[in-house]
Amino acid sequence: MMNLTDREAVLGRVRSLLRRQEDEVEALNAVRHRIASRSLSPSPSKPHDRVYTFRQKALALSTSVDEASHENEIASLIAAYLEAHRLPKQAVCWPQRSHLNWLKQSLSVVARPAEDTDKVGITGVICAIAETGTLMVCSSAQTDSRTSLLVETHIAVVRSSQIVSNMEEAWQCLRQSEQPWPRAVNFISGPSRPFRTADIEQTVTLGAHGPYRVHVILWHDLPSS
Repeated sequence: MMNLTDREAVLGRVRSLLRRQEDEVEALNAVRHRIASRSLSPSPSKPHDRVYTFRQKALALSTSVDEASHENEIASLIAAYLEAHRLPKQAVCWPQRSHLNWLKQSLSVVARPAEDTDKVGITGVICAIAETGTLMVCSSAQTDSRTSLLVETHIAVVRSSQIVSNMEEAWQCLRQSEQPWPRAVNFISGPSRPFRTADIEQTVTLGAHGPYRVHVILWHDLPSS
């Protein structure tokens, strides 16, 4: 049977742990408040038209761009792109893109992470950066990085509402997103450049650092101004 001294010792440890947890929660909330209230660093003037600027910068990086006015057009645009480049009609995608009308376009698209035999990967983005034409992609169970990095052809669906002006706004966008903080953040600025490397034993290898092709479906989900 526990005597009074033992009981007080146990309760004391419990109270100490509770206070520690309260302190940790308070410290975490303080950090979150500091991050949220911090002003952005000085940056170049913002583009007047973020969508136009992103498109031009992406094209300059050898990223090809198609534009869709409605979500229903995305699958047909991807099918046309694959046909034009004589690419396989099979692809893997992030789960949030599995609902598109792939079968209607005679495409076989499976929602799973890419494997070494997969040639085409279809993803979304956290955001896209107008200043540099860059895609911001984060790793998670639902947004596996292999789908954008392991394949030969990476196709990204970018909503016009996801385009931010610069890198500072991109990090702010990530902090404000509802998904947990990722283990990895990838910035994709065009296809693997250059398309070859001889870094390893002076043997030329094509596409060693990422996909040969990066293609963007720019979905205009914002009303035109």
